[in-house]
Amino acid sequence: MTALTLWLTDPNPSSRRQARLGQAWLAWLRLRRNPLAMLGLFIIAVLCLLAAAASVFATHDPFVQDLAQRLLPPGTPGHWLGTDDFGRDIWSRIVYGARITLTIVALVAVTAPLIGLLIGTVAGYFGGWIDTVLMRITDIFLAFPKLILALALVAVLGPGIENAVLAIALTAWPPYARVARAETLTVRNSDYIAAVRLQGAGAGRIIWGHVVPMCLPSVIIRVTLDMAGVILIAAGLGFLGLGVQPPLPEWGLMISSGRKFLFEQWWVATMPGLAIFTVSLGFNLLGDGLRDVLDPRSAAR
Repeated sequence: MTALTLWLTDPNPSSRRQARLGQAWLAWLRLRRNPLAMLGLFIIAVLCLLAAAASVFATHDPFVQDLAQRLLPPGTPGHWLGTDDFGRDIWSRIVYGARITLTIVALVAVTAPLIGLLIGTVAGYFGGWIDTVLMRITDIFLAFPKLILALALVAVLGPGIENAVLAIALTAWPPYARVARAETLTVRNSDYIAAVRLQGAGAGRIIWGHVVPMCLPSVIIRVTLDMAGVILIAAGLGFLGLGVQPPLPEWGLMISSGRKFLFEQWWVATMPGLAIFTVSLGFNLLGDGLRDVLDPRSAAR
C-alpha cells in the first residue's frame, strides 16, 4: 500500500495515466478531510445500497395489503416504522422507494447535464448569432420555475415515471448551459486552443476533446447540488399525482396518501418526508465538498 501511495503521489509522473490517478487520489484525500462531505457520501452510499438490495433490507412485500394491520404506530413488532392505511409496511415501502428515487436521479443526471453541456459549449465557442439564439432559448426556460414547467410538461405528456423524468430533464438543463458557456468563454481564446486549431482540428473535435473536459468539474459540482432539487420536484409530481403512479412506493406519493392522517397517524406522511430530507441533505453536503475539492483555488490551498 505504501508503494502504491508513493506511486500516486510522485511529483514527476511517468505517464498520463499516473498523473490522472494521482490527481484523483489527492482529490480523495482533500474530500476525506471534510467530515460533512463524508457524511453526505455515506448517506448516498446507503441510498445506493438500499436500492441495490431492497429485497434484502425490506422486511415485507411493499405491495401486499393487510387491513388488519393498518395504521400501526412506529415501534410495533415487525413494523418498526409503522404501517400505512392499507396495512403496508412503511419501512419496506421506503426501501423500495429508494430504488425509484435513485432511478429518477440517475436518469436526470445523465440527460440534463449532457443537453446543457452541449448547448453551452456550442454557444460559448461559436459566439455571434448562435450564442444569441441558444442563450435566448435558455432564458425562456429559466423564466419559468422548474416545478411549474415540469407540471405543464407532465400535464401534456401524461403521468408516469418516464414522462416525469423527461419533464424534469427538460427543465433542469438551462443552468448547466449557463455554466458551460461561462467556462467556454474563458478558454476558447487560450493558447492551447489556438494551437489545436492550427493543427487542423475542427470545431467538433476542439469542443469535445478540449473544451468539454474543462467544463466538467463545474458541471459535476452543479449536478451534485441540483440532485436535491430533482428529488423534491419528483416528489412534488408524485404528491400531485402526476409522477409515479400507485401502487409504486414513491416517497412523494406516500406523503400524498398520508396527508389525511397527518394529525393522528403522523408517521404515514412523516417517515417518507424524513427520507426525502435525509437524501437531499446528503447530496447537498457532498456537493459542497466536491466544490471545495474540484475548485482549483481551493485545491491550491
